[in-house]
Amino acid sequence: GMREEFRKRRDWLVEALNNIDGIECRLPRGAFYAFPDISSFGLTSKEFADRLLNEEGVALAWGTSFGEYGEGHIRISYATSLENLKEAVKRIITQRLRMEKLKTVSA
Repeated sequence: GMREEFRKRRDWLVEALNNIDGIECRLPRGAFYAFPDISSFGLTSKEFADRLLNEEGVALAWGTSFGEYGEGHIRISYATSLENLKEAVKRIITQRLRMEKLKTVSA
């Protein structure tokens, strides 16, 4: 059923996020959100989310209103299709690579 479907998406998303260098994501309990830790990029949650939106077209929630997952985290809903999740993860990877390039250029 639907519950099983969400569990599959959640498990896929968390594993995919953890496979991205610099991102750490714990298995979320409840809700339909994953809260990856993006603090290793040296950006605030808002800066990271703004970049993803402007450069990759991925809209994410950010910020400090997530209780234990505060600054340094973004929020990704997995109440969407697996295709959408795969596309979002692909774009997050693109963004990470873009940020790597910027780092080497400015260093």
